[in-house]
Order: sequence, then structure tokens, then C-alpha cells
Amino acid sequence: MLPYKGRFKGKKVLITGNTGFKGSWLSFWLSQMLEANVYGLSNGVLDSPNLFECLDLKSETDYRIADIRNFEDVERSIQSIQPDFVFHLAAQSLVRTAYEDPKLTVESNTLGTLNMLEALRCSTHPCTAVMITSDKVYDNVEWEWGYRENDRLGGKDPYSASKAAAEGLIHSYYHSYFSSKDSPIRIAIGRAGNVIGGGDWAKDRIVPDIFRAWSKRESVEIRNPNATRPWQHVLEPLSGYLSLAGQLSGCKNLNGVAFNFGPAADKDVSVQCLINEMNRYWENGQWDINLPAKSNTSEAYLLRLNCDKALNRLSWKPTLTFRETIQMTSDWYSFFYERKGDIEAFTTDQITKYMTLAKERNQEWIV
Repeated sequence: MLPYKGRFKGKKVLITGNTGFKGSWLSFWLSQMLEANVYGLSNGVLDSPNLFECLDLKSETDYRIADIRNFEDVERSIQSIQPDFVFHLAAQSLVRTAYEDPKLTVESNTLGTLNMLEALRCSTHPCTAVMITSDKVYDNVEWEWGYRENDRLGGKDPYSASKAAAEGLIHSYYHSYFSSKDSPIRIAIGRAGNVIGGGDWAKDRIVPDIFRAWSKRESVEIRNPNATRPWQHVLEPLSGYLSLAGQLSGCKNLNGVAFNFGPAADKDVSVQCLINEMNRYWENGQWDINLPAKSNTSEAYLLRLNCDKALNRLSWKPTLTFRETIQMTSDWYSFFYERKGDIEAFTTDQITKYMTLAKERNQEWIV
């Protein structure tokens, strides 16, 4: 039996932001292993290298170049594809870039979400939509316990504000249009953050920075070694999004609900611990600590998520230990940079390994 009770087999699944890091992993998992018909929507701007091209997803999925900020582009895609599922991941996802260009960030994250909601509102085809936001939607006061889904949203920086504003729109559209028993649309929210794993080459992210430098036998610069993050492998939140979508499609009681998908508390570790652990799997990795000069841009030092709701209502919990997360990530980059083999086959093997571990650890979504 396929994972998620085979709910995605033969279904039309639209992924916005499909060329990004998480979008590429999700596209590959759905198209190659869950037997879905995957459609992708993004603006066509790619890093070099990028996971989308490494996995040859252009030939494996129906990829359409469109701007999430343009309503006509989004509506045209929804009307022509008539998707059974939507995973809305398209976003400007970098906090530092948001400081540099807040207008672009709000247009992408807030207006882009509005365009997707409006396109869904205008559709009559039954569709289950999971709207992906961020752990940074919370008004983070850096307390020691994890944020719950009903904690205050907000944010002191443009990125956090754009995501919190997007959630306000999702909430309003649910109550105004999608909560009716006659609505063909069901919608829910997934929150996650600090996702790592092979194939991420975005700028200003610690893990891509590490492996870019180490692959060239260079030292990597570490800005905030004591900052604590809820590190998780990319497959962890993706398994949560898939669990949410699969169950939402068959359970109206999940309509309009938000869920955290984060790691266990023991994976909330400092940047320094992260790089120490990665150095176990990469020979002679070097780093320098360069504390940033004081500026008007803020960077949180502590952020945790409480995921009890996902456990209680979706029977979802993280699968990997912190060490397994780091090893899978390091192995992927080592294979890409050092062994230069069939990266599609290696990525398939990693997803298979993840699903095997999930089954061994009695994760309910695997059956």
C-alpha cells in the first residue's frame, strides 16, 4: 500500500514554488514515489546549481512559469489545471533579503497568498489546499517553551510580518468562503522553519554556506554561533504537509486549521553544535566566528515550536534524530560534490530510507 493511504495516486497536485528547495523535494516525492500527477508554478528564477534541475524535474512534472504576484497568472493556472490538491509554497523566504526589499517580500508572501486564495474562491473544482507559512509567524519573545498554534502572531521584521499577514488573509477567506459545507475548497495551514537537507543552495543560509565553502576547501564564516534553531530535515515537514493534505481531503473537521510541524525539543540546538556535528561527516571542515556589527536588523536567538496538536489530531510526529538529520544532509552534499554520481537515485534512496525509518518507528502516515 502507498503511504498516505494512496490518496495522491493519480491525483493532480499543484505545487507553487516548485523550483525551490522544499518545492523540489516535494515534487520529487509526489511524482516519483507517491504516483501523483504533479504540476508546478514558479517564476523561473533558479539558483545555480539548483535541486530542481539536479533531479530533472522539468521533464518529470508539468512546470509552468508564472508570477505568484500576478492574479491572472495564478487564476489561469488554477482554471486550466483544476487541481485536486494545492501546496502553496511560493514565497520570498529569506529574512535578510526581506530587510533589503520589504516591498518584494510583502508582494510575494502576502499578495501572492491572496492571489491563490482568490483563485481558489473562483474555482468550482473540489480541491484541498495546504498553505505553507513559517515558524516565524509568531510574535517571538524568545521564551524557552514552544509556540502553540493559538499563540500570538506578529513579527518585528518584514519577513515575519508578511507571513503573519498572509495567515490573516487565509483565516478571513476560510471564514468568509471556505467554511461552508457547500464549499468545494478545503484549506489548512502548515508552519515549519529552519529546514535543512541536500540540495539547498540559497544565499544567507547556514547549511548551504557551510557546504559551499567546505566543497572548495574554504573556511565558512559563522555570524551567530549561539543562536538556537529547531533544525529539521526537509522530509520531516513535508511528511507533515502530506499528512495534513491527505487527511483534510477526507475530514472536514480539519478545514481551516493551522498546524506546527517542527522537530523534537532535543533538536533545538545552537549553530555551533550544528557545525560541530556536520564536521563529523566532512573531513577537515573549517570555520571562523565573525560576530556581526550592531545593526537595526534583528535576528532571533531562540525559537521553538510545540507540535502536540499535529500529534493529537494528525498522528504526526518527527521521525529522525538530530544526528540522523545531520548525517542525511551531509551525505547528500558529499555525494553531490565528492562522488558525483546519480543524484536522482541517491535522493530516491534517501526518501526510501526515511519512509523505512518511519515505518519502523510506527508512524501512522506510512500505512
